[in-house]
Amino acid sequence: MARPKTEPALADLFPVVLTPDFSIEDGLRREGLWPVAGVDEAGRGPLAGPVVTAAVILDPARIPPGLNDSKRLTAVKREALFSLILDQALAVSIATASPAEIDRTDVLKANLAAMARAVRGLAVPAASAIIDGRDVPPGLPCPGRAVVKGDARSVSIAAASIVAKVTRDRMMATAEAAFIGYGFAAHAGYGTAAHLAAIKALGPCALHRMTFRPLKGE
Repeated sequence: MARPKTEPALADLFPVVLTPDFSIEDGLRREGLWPVAGVDEAGRGPLAGPVVTAAVILDPARIPPGLNDSKRLTAVKREALFSLILDQALAVSIATASPAEIDRTDVLKANLAAMARAVRGLAVPAASAIIDGRDVPPGLPCPGRAVVKGDARSVSIAAASIVAKVTRDRMMATAEAAFIGYGFAAHAGYGTAAHLAAIKALGPCALHRMTFRPLKGE
């Protein structure tokens, strides 16, 4: 039997599912760069609401079981882990970038600035920071390292992703009462069909990012 001209890559046939651990943090600790803060964000993509960033320094002796990329967890699991992180971490800090700041600069710059504020806000000063993604925020008070898919590789970054996600979801649920009719509690500001229909009917509100399409030029 003739072999197919193109064969699927092994990575496609057997995808590797990463599980976050403490190995990156342990490596930095051996270099004398402890405490290590994991840093992540929630809300870069929505049409409305802030970007929320979090920095978390975990206690190596009390790492909550089940930490993972917040997108891989149910809302119930995220809420449970959120409480454990706040109770057991050495330090947690949250910072936001408002829609106005996002529109004034751009979402990447606003996100990185908020990440730096989160690290600076830690009650326990970080000796190093590991950041989800490809960019190291300017203005960090310590050395920083970008980690691609960090929330699936580092439990500290995973913890930060959970804190940021739960905090932002709660903020958008609260916004439901102040901005009636937009459905923020349901879609958290993302560009769902229901959200786009509400914008068409009501026009944009103060939470909308006016530099994002389709709001740009409204």
